[in-house]
Amino acid sequence: MMVKEQTRYSRLANITKLINTKLELREVLQHVTTAISEEIVQCDSVGIYLPQDDGTFRGYVGKPEIINGMTLDMHIIDTDRDQLAKEVIETQKTIYIPDTSQDERPDSWAIEGFEIKSLLVLPISYEKELFGLVFLFDYGIPMNLTESEIQTVEAYVNMAAVAIRNANNLTHKENLIAEKQLLLDVTRNLSLCSTMQQGLDTCFYYIAKVLNNYNVGAHLLDPLAGKRIKPAKLSKNSDWSEEDWMRTHQRMKIDPENDYVFQEVVRTKKVIIIPDVSQDHRPNHQACRDFGIKGMYMFPLVSMGEVLGVIAVVNLGEKIMRYSEATIQLCQSIIEATASTLSNLLYMEKQEVIIEERTSEITFKNKELERVVAELQQLSREKELILNSAGEGIFGLDLEGNITFCNPAGEAMLGYETKGELIGQPCSVIFNGEKGGRIEACGIGQRKWNKLHTDDRFYRKDNSSFPVEYVISSIKEGDNIVGDVVTFKDITQRKQMEEEIKYHAYFDSVTDLPNRVLLKDRLNQGIKYAQMNGGKLALLYLDLDRFKFINDTLGHTYGDLLLRDVAKRLSACIPKSATVSRQGGDEFTIFLPNINGKKDIMKVVNQVIASFAEPFYVKENEVYIKTSIGISLFPDHGDTSETLIKNADTAMYKSKEISGNSYHFFSMGMDTRTFEIVKFENALYKALDQNELMIYYQPQINYETQTIVGVEALLRWKHPTEGMVAPDEFIPIAEETGLIVPIGEWVLRNACMQIKEWHKMGLPHISVSVNLSARQFEQNNLFSIVKNILKKTDLSPEYLHLEVTENQIIKNSDVTLKTMEQLKRLGINIAIDDFGTGYSSLGYLKNFPISTLKIDKSFVQDIIKDDDNAAITNTIVTLAQNLNLNVIAEGVETKEQAEFLAARSCYLMQGYYFSRPMKAEDIAKLFLSYGLSQSP
Repeated sequence: MMVKEQTRYSRLANITKLINTKLELREVLQHVTTAISEEIVQCDSVGIYLPQDDGTFRGYVGKPEIINGMTLDMHIIDTDRDQLAKEVIETQKTIYIPDTSQDERPDSWAIEGFEIKSLLVLPISYEKELFGLVFLFDYGIPMNLTESEIQTVEAYVNMAAVAIRNANNLTHKENLIAEKQLLLDVTRNLSLCSTMQQGLDTCFYYIAKVLNNYNVGAHLLDPLAGKRIKPAKLSKNSDWSEEDWMRTHQRMKIDPENDYVFQEVVRTKKVIIIPDVSQDHRPNHQACRDFGIKGMYMFPLVSMGEVLGVIAVVNLGEKIMRYSEATIQLCQSIIEATASTLSNLLYMEKQEVIIEERTSEITFKNKELERVVAELQQLSREKELILNSAGEGIFGLDLEGNITFCNPAGEAMLGYETKGELIGQPCSVIFNGEKGGRIEACGIGQRKWNKLHTDDRFYRKDNSSFPVEYVISSIKEGDNIVGDVVTFKDITQRKQMEEEIKYHAYFDSVTDLPNRVLLKDRLNQGIKYAQMNGGKLALLYLDLDRFKFINDTLGHTYGDLLLRDVAKRLSACIPKSATVSRQGGDEFTIFLPNINGKKDIMKVVNQVIASFAEPFYVKENEVYIKTSIGISLFPDHGDTSETLIKNADTAMYKSKEISGNSYHFFSMGMDTRTFEIVKFENALYKALDQNELMIYYQPQINYETQTIVGVEALLRWKHPTEGMVAPDEFIPIAEETGLIVPIGEWVLRNACMQIKEWHKMGLPHISVSVNLSARQFEQNNLFSIVKNILKKTDLSPEYLHLEVTENQIIKNSDVTLKTMEQLKRLGINIAIDDFGTGYSSLGYLKNFPISTLKIDKSFVQDIIKDDDNAAITNTIVTLAQNLNLNVIAEGVETKEQAEFLAARSCYLMQGYYFSRPMKAEDIAKLFLSYGLSQSP
């Protein structure tokens, strides 16, 4: 039996090692199925089935690979037909059916087809997330599984869950990095587009790359045609040619204005997903048949709250296309970036058209006015009325530059209320705001005739100025020039619109900080300057911790207010030459040019961290928030803006591993563990098999009776070359890799065996305390494991004390409470370790089946000198007594500490004052055989 258990531990350790290597998931799961089939020899088939998009489960790996002429991946588990699989999925609990003829839940087709007599189905789950199913069955001879064999299979399945979880996490991380790089590429390429056609082609390319579908088209709102939606552009690689696509629209007289799908996209500004048009009433079904459309994804093109059009991705094949939410969101981000670019290009194209039209209009009007002004010399009332009715400002000049007339519209725009007040004044009062009388003061000689001037300002009577566009034309009388006429228009609103568009192109609308486009421009300039002058610069990439929780809890309006406050604090932390920008979401950057070294960087980093120490106040809500910082340097970590941003982002993710105001500089090996940690990991995999792990015991003393009442089992590792390794060095590694599960079971089993051995020798019947890790407590078979160990070692449950921390109890209270109640009913005592250092919620003392509190050594060390620690210790003792709980003090190192505790009726103690942790034979020799008086 011992050899079999060691073999199982070795297999579990080996599979744990495989999980943390870079083997493909299929290889790891093949090892799992092999291990199960070798353990359960009466089992004829083992199969692992993974979930599919349609809700079924398909065979992935198993033994044998071919059943009834079909490969494993041809086997489908349909939960509508297989009620047993459905129940396992819903409950995430193992179900064993010893006799399938007495149970109606399994799929009858499979039972009859394979002549299955017994069946075991297990969920592959981790932290309540289901990753797949495992089926074990026979071909006519029942498996007759024992509880121990089922627990063994569950242990291997837990390893499979960790492997799949790790593979999913790795895939997710790689996808996030790829998506960020893709969005950087999209932004870069869009910034190089000078026409709307180029912008749409860029958008189509990346949409096709993400969706693997080249049938992408754009319908735009024509700003010069009443904002009607018109087909505009088709992907070059589409199954349709653009000519046929346009011609079909015209032939069928398709009007997107009356199409329900187009209307809904424009109205809601949200993506519309219709995988199967035949099952939805909204699409134009006649148009879908003519185009051969089977399904469609319609994305809105939205910029600054305005809809520019719709991007349509259609499916022309028979197979229904389905994409994940993350993929749809990535496409939406690409389209949002495209919309911003198109908005700027559309505005420029529109302005060019307007300017051409206005130039043509003004040129035409000036020609007309030349004739009108010549006739005005006759002071015809009819001609004066025509001049006064013009909507643009018009004034005339003589050859000396003095104003000879000005129409009412011009006088109003220039702020002159009295009619004729401008007559006789020099033109400089309008052009320069000066009263100099010479024509040179107007700069007329530098201005071109019959050309539209769009970058000048005219001055009002109060000397304030406003932007204008104007044209100067000569007034001729026959062949002689007798003066000039100026036609002008106030373009203040247009200039304001241009400034607003320019602002939104380079600044974030929520925080008013520079956006990623402006950051990249400044970063590129900084790199060029540093390259020419041999300088250095740094980029800090910041991400707000828990911002999503605050956004989800308080709402996006509060989230925007918080982002503005963060922007203000960051701006106050940086030197004048630096730039704070918002990348998007809750990510910010700080660009530090012209730095001398890390000292300059750390000054800013420390100021940023200090600024986050104070709470934020969002509409009377006090919010504490921290930030994770990644730092990249030029030229050490890259010589382009893209590389510096990417590497700073990578370093930031390293900081996210340590929650709360942490920072990391980028390094080439940042995404991998250090060599020393990897070396310890590899050695730890072998430690259990090579008998390098050992258990030391520390006595627990009743100070009142001066007798030993128990021991605490403490894990030690004697490394073959490094010697004794401290627990705080290898326990976290075991936790992270999942190896703590088999190691923890080994400690529990051997500690119980040692106590039982002492009892058999006739030594005092003391108890043993064993610490449970968080990973062990998360195992759904923990109670079964403990019960099985007590049964096999024949140890009475009253002599086993299990220790858990406060944080473990609070972390998963429902599962924890259920397991603790089962252990308590079995007769096992449960102690709270390091009491007072965790959540310190008194509620669980009442609700959870706890028998003992262990006072943490941090309180005991200074109870003689520190009044606060003395008060805390006294409170814990009193609290335990009032709740009828036992209390034991850890870390007792002096007689004064022991006397202090005893005076308060706390008699159970452990610590160096009584004994250091020691081997089992030393405990028996010094404490059990000869009594406490012989203790060191």
